[in-house]
Amino acid sequence: MTRNPVISSMRLALTTTALGLAAVVAACGGGGGGGSPAAAIPAAVAPSAATSYAQGVVSGFGSVIVGGVRYDDSKAGVVDADDNPLPLTKLGLGSMVTVDAGPVDRSSSTAAATRFHLSDEVLGQVASVDTTAQTLVVLGQTVTVNASTVFASSITSGLTQALVGTVVEVHGTAGAAGQITATRIEAAAAASSYHLRGTVAALDTTAKTFSIGAASISYASLAAADVPGTLANGLIVRVKLNTVQSGSNWVATALRGDKRVPAGSGAGSTDTHIEGAITVFTSSAAFEIGGVKVDASAATFPDGSAGIVPGARVEVTGTTNASGTLVAAKVELDDKPSAGGKRPLELHGALTALDTSAKTFLLRTVTVSYSGTVAYTNGTAADLATYQASGKNVDVYGVLSSDRKQLEASRIDFK
Repeated sequence: MTRNPVISSMRLALTTTALGLAAVVAACGGGGGGGSPAAAIPAAVAPSAATSYAQGVVSGFGSVIVGGVRYDDSKAGVVDADDNPLPLTKLGLGSMVTVDAGPVDRSSSTAAATRFHLSDEVLGQVASVDTTAQTLVVLGQTVTVNASTVFASSITSGLTQALVGTVVEVHGTAGAAGQITATRIEAAAAASSYHLRGTVAALDTTAKTFSIGAASISYASLAAADVPGTLANGLIVRVKLNTVQSGSNWVATALRGDKRVPAGSGAGSTDTHIEGAITVFTSSAAFEIGGVKVDASAATFPDGSAGIVPGARVEVTGTTNASGTLVAAKVELDDKPSAGGKRPLELHGALTALDTSAKTFLLRTVTVSYSGTVAYTNGTAADLATYQASGKNVDVYGVLSSDRKQLEASRIDFK
């Protein structure tokens, strides 16, 4: 998600999933990987050319939906935290991304994306699981699972003791030191290295160690030129680690600053949408999200301002001014009270694998259940079979199921 100013020069001779049906359908999976080999697409426009920026959770497909905006992905690339190209199939429900895009049409909530930047908070081995508290510990970070956390299909056991020892990739929002609220968790068994994003604490420049949460990290093996000159307590960094500790320390093999800011910050007037936890709080009108200052003095609060408190997960829409401050027009709570605390999800496309007994089908490779109370527009449940046979599109709206693996439909629109 974060763009490193040193490496963000868009070396995007990207390989990614083919355009058209194959790309869009494959791109929208909930499985966190797989699919056909990526085909070449035109290089994405450099982030500096973008006129809008979003940072948040993928909440739907039929294009890629972030912050309620449908981003056309037909000319967009996908890159990881180090700007290495990825296939569109790597994007899943709950993935945290930043999006560089053209102007947002607010009347239709659409925009043309130029780049999706995908980045997790931690990748490492699960040390422990607390099923009562709904938490797991990964690389010394306490990861909280809530009603909106998506489990990729690779997490077959759910949040059980069976996860201990598994290597997982966690997307989410970082709050207090060592605390992450997960938006998506997927297995990463083939990982050759671990990595962690967080805030530096307990920096010892003599021993060349620091901590992120409960993880003690040594950077002694790095050349001086590979250590950020701004390394200090409070700096947000991303660190790559060996998979085996040396004594009580994790050994860093790469280290860089990782503050998430809109592309082109400093130019001003960037249409911006950011989702994250409030990390610095003065008042509901003045706070920070992961180092981004927010001026909400003229903002509206659709969910009220009482919930705007330290650590709250919020969505902020506005513009980034020339000083890099996000001037908010609207501030909302991330976990919507109107949806029972769950994040609203939506899918758009042709359905497959209809099972009328189980009352499920697949859409964008996500399993959809229509067994509950569903409102239908321009059709009924009986029309699902007809639409599957004809390949016609449906729009599905709902929330994540209790097992966090499928979408429970509350509304289906026949197109």
